[in-house]
Amino acid sequence: MPNYNVSRAMSTQHPDNVNHPFFSDSRELSGEDEIKEVFYTFSHIHCKEQLWDCEGKEVDNFVVKKLLSKYEPYFGKHTLGKDVFLTLRVPNPSVEKSEAKILLETLESIPRNFDAAKMFYGDGVAPIFEIALPMTTSHRELSRIADYYKNHVVGKQHHKLGNEITIAEWIGNFKPESLRVIPLIELKEAILSPEKVVEPFIKEEKIKDYQRVWLARSDPALNYGSLATVLMLKISFQKLHSLEKRTSIEIFPILGCGCAPFRGNFKPTNIKNCMKGYPSVYTFTLQSAFKYDYNIKDVQNAVKHLNETKPSKPVLVDEKKLIPIIEKLQNEYQKQVKLLGRYINEMAQYVPSRRKRKLHIGLFGYSRSVGQLKLPRAITFCAALYSYGLPPEIIGLSVLNENEVDYIKDVYPNFQVDLRDSLQYLNEDNLRVFPNEIARNIKIIKKMANFEVNEKHKKITSIILDNLKKREHSTLTENITRAGFIRGFLG
Repeated sequence: MPNYNVSRAMSTQHPDNVNHPFFSDSRELSGEDEIKEVFYTFSHIHCKEQLWDCEGKEVDNFVVKKLLSKYEPYFGKHTLGKDVFLTLRVPNPSVEKSEAKILLETLESIPRNFDAAKMFYGDGVAPIFEIALPMTTSHRELSRIADYYKNHVVGKQHHKLGNEITIAEWIGNFKPESLRVIPLIELKEAILSPEKVVEPFIKEEKIKDYQRVWLARSDPALNYGSLATVLMLKISFQKLHSLEKRTSIEIFPILGCGCAPFRGNFKPTNIKNCMKGYPSVYTFTLQSAFKYDYNIKDVQNAVKHLNETKPSKPVLVDEKKLIPIIEKLQNEYQKQVKLLGRYINEMAQYVPSRRKRKLHIGLFGYSRSVGQLKLPRAITFCAALYSYGLPPEIIGLSVLNENEVDYIKDVYPNFQVDLRDSLQYLNEDNLRVFPNEIARNIKIIKKMANFEVNEKHKKITSIILDNLKKREHSTLTENITRAGFIRGFLG
């Protein structure tokens, strides 16, 4: 098997952290802090890849130049694009219309970043050669980007100006000549059939070596429920493995997971369980809580363990058996979230922010029969519900029967571990504020796992509810943060 030097861990900018990093004076990371964060990721926690978000903010066209000039000794020994990697996440024009032209600005910046690296290193290693496209549902969305870059960014260098000289002769060559495009798959239909997105793209682009495929964990959990998402991912990884065997093209799956059980339970102290649950995943995302809310030694050891291990085959599942369970869980989850919507939105406005910009827009995909319900993004959604003492992972689980639970335990070995980690943040005293149906469902779910309530967290969530009732808003935000400290993540 060739060594393609694909990273096992990808640091991201998801703002799920409670603590702010030592290199920032503010609890909200800004643009310059994010430059420092890239260096910290590479040099301190030894993660080889950093995701750079180009959505919801002005595109920093000079990120490579800033990194190389500010941290010259480090990057002199660690080549950007060869030893450590910067991967861009760009807006999807099919969905994010208001951000669409940022995609073009980002693509135009890639050759300029190449020039900055060439001046620094004196060679032709591309510092940026890979981008991720969120909410991908079709191979055409990926092909358009690859085509635009080849023909309109790099391709324009061959155009003549006034029948005299080409653009390349005038201002220099444009490199790299092509990009790798990673589909970031977030919607149910595409998660359950990733091969319909990936296989046509591989064929159209004539890819001969490997293809990375990123499957989301947080936004699907927000849309369909946490457990339904886990089961969908089991099917998805199995299908990607089949695609790899069929095409002889190596597929390197990425899983976008956070520290909250609702968003993956991927934290430095639980890394082996997660790898056992998703054995075929090649790259795991390290979000902000992973990096800043745990002991640095635990973080470094977790990344070291990832870097030193290799993935294996996915967990085998019976798709025909899982699909009805997924549908059942999704329907119950969406029904219950509809009952909780106004409570979530009331608490969400007091959840503190951790970045000075939004990330990509996300989606809450209810069927038409449920109606339109606007909810906050997944991190804030989680923080709001944990702050009430209602762990979001358990919403919808009451619909399962014993046989379904037994089968879930077979294909999802961490089911009870994750449920126990979730239920410790339950505060039954607070459930009286919700419709009676919510409390009735909790009684059923409590029987599924042995757990101990975290009394410190319970006490703070009781105070939070009191703050909310008395409209003590400044104290409310402080206590939401205190509860996050106990959990080891904001949301």
